[in-house]
Amino acid sequence: MMKLYSNSVDPFSHRCRIVLFEKGMDFEVIDVDLTNKPEDLAILSPYSDSPVLVERDLVLTDANIINEYIDERFPHPQLMPPDPVMRARARLFLKDFENQLFVHMHDLESNEKSKVDAARKVVTDVLIQISPILGKQPYLLHEEYSMLDVAIAPLLWRLDHYSIKLPSSCAPLLQYANKIFDRPLFDEAMSPAEKAMRS
Repeated sequence: MMKLYSNSVDPFSHRCRIVLFEKGMDFEVIDVDLTNKPEDLAILSPYSDSPVLVERDLVLTDANIINEYIDERFPHPQLMPPDPVMRARARLFLKDFENQLFVHMHDLESNEKSKVDAARKVVTDVLIQISPILGKQPYLLHEEYSMLDVAIAPLLWRLDHYSIKLPSSCAPLLQYANKIFDRPLFDEAMSPAEKAMRS
């Protein structure tokens, strides 16, 4: 059985839990306190934070690598496009998300106000740019729910938590977010701490 070492408030762990629940497979989620890492995790992945996926002799770190592995290992429902060209485009989008959005996630949790303010501004600006896309199509990768939607969902869920206020021009993005949150398994993939992030 797959084991996911997951921090209960980490957005990257949240991504992996979403994929595991979407696949409807047997797995175990092990909650990890990163300030007091369990010994077995420190041995498996001494340089990594969560998430960490373990299946038999395989140990994977990095949410995108974990999620692509799960998607290939359990192909239904498929979250990466089957077409190689679309799959390559999806990977480029994910890389752009990492560089433009997710690289700022840790700063949003910082104790330094200047870091938080700078990260909040960048994330807000990027989300404003993305919003018009969702006025034209139901999901980030056209018609189908995909790994791109999985990747951005934990950030959108945490907007209130991060005190990010989007302008009215972002109505398509916020409607899209609610559609993702209404997916049957989205709620199950969250920890109690994550559920408490939105009223």
